[in-house]
Amino acid sequence: MIVVNGGSQDTTVQIARQHGACLIREQGGRGRQLHAGASLAMADILWFLHADTIPPANAVEHIKEALQGPDIVGGCFAVTFAGSTFSARFLTWLFRRLHKVGLCYGDAAIFVKRHYYTSMGGFPPFPIFEDVALLQSLKAMGRLVECPAAVTTSSRRIKRCGLVRTLGLWTALQVLYWLGVSPYTLGRFYRPVKGQMQTPP
Repeated sequence: MIVVNGGSQDTTVQIARQHGACLIREQGGRGRQLHAGASLAMADILWFLHADTIPPANAVEHIKEALQGPDIVGGCFAVTFAGSTFSARFLTWLFRRLHKVGLCYGDAAIFVKRHYYTSMGGFPPFPIFEDVALLQSLKAMGRLVECPAAVTTSSRRIKRCGLVRTLGLWTALQVLYWLGVSPYTLGRFYRPVKGQMQTPP
């Protein structure tokens, strides 16, 4: 297990060390952080799990089963947003629909065969949409699958900023990315907003 710390001030470092994880520090955005971790991994399968996402207990077995077949390059899990609020339930429903049309994000705990990850150059060093870019490249190399089991991801940003504002921001950024706006430009806009979304009230 490799834990990439971007400079958090909580107990991440201590917890990682207590569990025997390989700990590295990497600044400069999630794309760089994910790729830094992958560059140290030796396994044939790479699994990228965000800090605020909890996998099911049998996640490794699901991944191994999902990757059976020479045409399969990688995949992800279904996503459940934590909590029983309307916002959490709606986003859980929405993400299931997005997955059906081929749109998946890093919250879904992406996994990929190492050979394909290395061949396409890995995560780009983007501050945002590094997950979308990776999956787009992988789709050109083979088939992506979704595990029937679900990971549970945090709803804190929705609780902090509200469903409408959060969806509006995500939609605007995604459309601009599709229209060709640089993810570096989008990242400069998103960074201060993300900080507000993560700051406790």
